[in-house]
Amino acid sequence: MKNVFISSVIAVALLGAITTHGQQPTPWLTDSERVRFEKLRESGCEALYNLDNKTARADFSEIVRLFPQHPAGPQYLASALFFETLYKSRRLQSSLYSSKSFYSGSEDEVDANLANQFRTFTREAQRLAETRLQHYPKDTEALYFLGNVAALKASFEEAVERRHYAALRDGYEAVTKHRRVLELDPTYVDAQVTIGMYDYIIGSLPLPIKLVAGVFGADGSRKRGIATIEKVAKSGKIARDQAMTLLVILYVREKRYGDAAEEARQLSTKYPRNYLYRIETADALVSQATIPNTANHALRDTEAVREALSIYEALSHDKDVAHSMDLIHFKYGEALLKTGQKERAVAEFLAAAKSEGANEGLATMAYLYAAQSLDASNKRSEALAKYRLVLSRPDVYDAHSQARKGLAQPYKTVTTTESRWQ
Repeated sequence: MKNVFISSVIAVALLGAITTHGQQPTPWLTDSERVRFEKLRESGCEALYNLDNKTARADFSEIVRLFPQHPAGPQYLASALFFETLYKSRRLQSSLYSSKSFYSGSEDEVDANLANQFRTFTREAQRLAETRLQHYPKDTEALYFLGNVAALKASFEEAVERRHYAALRDGYEAVTKHRRVLELDPTYVDAQVTIGMYDYIIGSLPLPIKLVAGVFGADGSRKRGIATIEKVAKSGKIARDQAMTLLVILYVREKRYGDAAEEARQLSTKYPRNYLYRIETADALVSQATIPNTANHALRDTEAVREALSIYEALSHDKDVAHSMDLIHFKYGEALLKTGQKERAVAEFLAAAKSEGANEGLATMAYLYAAQSLDASNKRSEALAKYRLVLSRPDVYDAHSQARKGLAQPYKTVTTTESRWQ
């Protein structure tokens, strides 16, 4: 199971909308409380989507303080913790993991304190939602949050703990709750984000895992899943940005690169401090440039590549994202390598590895990609030195395996999108 893909796409659906559809017997919040509540929620979610986790946590903590009876505060704090974990490990940027090398069997250590804190938040959110449902079994908002908590647990189990079948089980629980929401209120469009995403994931699984998923009553369809999320992106009340973010990732997987770039552009305009949307735009443009499907392919290639590289060039000089130069240089190098600029790619990969505070795993992969780029440039002796450097570092993903292959025989690029050992 492609765990990073699943974690990335589920994670962006967890900031689900809090909308009041229909009248509840006894309002969970008064009108004045709801106004304050929504203001904090909107501010916290905007901060989180702008990668300002400190402000997001402060706003969500204030929700806990002011509205201790509502599950939103602890659920959003759990979401912020999960987002921060993915961000620090460089897993929040989906296209970073486009290479098959990032899907090896290596495991990361799970931070026990982080896991305990996450479970404390999700248990409290679940308790509060279930308490509400004991009094009002048809409360759609409570059901919606209960589904969100299950989806959040599934994401954490998959991305952090690598508990694949537990993630399938909790993911199905989330879908069950959100389907119940829609039974009670068909206009609750935002509840379809989790349903659509789970539909797509199950539809994408290899047959053996898909059969196991069937034990939980799950079936899936990639086409149906995308259509559902597109509906939310068009008609959702507050979950539209979540749906659009998911579509960026799914369109890339479906090789709809032009659509992915357009969604990412819109999101980067709305959330200008989230440089990851700019990277997603550039990555989609580079991928788009490798698929000849029109008579004007050469011109379109030139325009797409120029725009993509200009995005990376601007980011590489942006002081506001200096803390993420390892990722920016890495992705810049990847784009240069895909477009045949191998020597420039080497420089960017080495810059990524040597960036201040570089993520250790990403630095290892940067040295590996630098070695492969050198090999592709017929600089064998320099490539050998970098392969040995990779082997001297802690293994990550399948870096050591690829480095040993590189020592045994030169790495050659086949096209701008595929590679092989020759």
